[in-house]
Amino acid sequence: MKAIVTTRRGSPVAPNVSCIMDAADPIVGPGEAIVRTEASALNHLDLWVARGLPGVDTVYPFTSGSDGCGIVESVGQGVDPAWIGQRVLLNAAVVQPQRSVPGSWPAGEDIAMIGEHTPGANAARFKAPITNLLEIGNADPIEAAAFGLTHLTAWRMLVTRARLQAGQTVLVPGIGGGVAMASLAIARHFGCTVIVTSRHRAKLDRALELGAHHAILDDGSDWSKQVRGVTGRRGVDVVAESVGTSIHMACIKSLARGGTLVTCGCTTGPDATTDLARIFWNQLSIIGSTMGTMEEFRSVVSLLRSGAIRPVVDQVFAPSQAQAAFERLEAGDQCGKLVIDWRMG
Repeated sequence: MKAIVTTRRGSPVAPNVSCIMDAADPIVGPGEAIVRTEASALNHLDLWVARGLPGVDTVYPFTSGSDGCGIVESVGQGVDPAWIGQRVLLNAAVVQPQRSVPGSWPAGEDIAMIGEHTPGANAARFKAPITNLLEIGNADPIEAAAFGLTHLTAWRMLVTRARLQAGQTVLVPGIGGGVAMASLAIARHFGCTVIVTSRHRAKLDRALELGAHHAILDDGSDWSKQVRGVTGRRGVDVVAESVGTSIHMACIKSLARGGTLVTCGCTTGPDATTDLARIFWNQLSIIGSTMGTMEEFRSVVSLLRSGAIRPVVDQVFAPSQAQAAFERLEAGDQCGKLVIDWRMG
């Protein structure tokens, strides 16, 4: 079958990406389904997988992809045949109760990621446990693939972990990436005031078009004073952050008393310098978050199906254009999601 593969570990990633025609078809197992892919979407995770993740023994060539939408073609033992022919959306976080570690995610369980620990959705067909597939009817496959992981991640960050309330003020730094754009949409859905930052004026302008209330250009200096300026010196209730080291201190200084910083990533590095005095004196909370459960997935996907939230799609590529898609992802030029349309030649 046709698949997008990373041929070897390394950075930059894009030169190592290729679309091949002779990848092995997935073999269905008990409790699983084979899905004919209509659309898949790229995430920053695809870059980490291609560069090599500590503790993950990736064998190259490898097919990543943690966002996929398509039609169920076959099912394994124990799965209702009525699934066949249904359009489904993937939740790539597969619970591994046999690897149970007290205090891990979810409570008492571990996860493995489709597209990281096992081959993913950047192929003409992918397989997944039926429990990780959600039937989505006549939803647009491009929008569905663009919606999945980023909106699930943002939902868990804001709603489950940070306990977002209507009317709060939310800071979304690094607007333009998938999780940041999803965070903007969810915060606006809750009627929150949203402040965004970016190093790119065009991304700020796009965020304002999508409903952000304030946009701050990140020129490398401490922009927390500007955040406090647009909030009447109060600061923000919640920061939804995935950038890491380079902006951590500005985020901490942007929080109001009792505020919460919730993080799901650290693309600029994990070794942030913080301000403990500010954290305890202002009674701040710093919370980690990652992926989400099927219950959370159903909640956020219901907003897609109702039309309450639509994902922002930056560009759609054919599988044969995979290298160009990875180049755009790696350069950080996108504003929204990069989608592979498997119905294209």
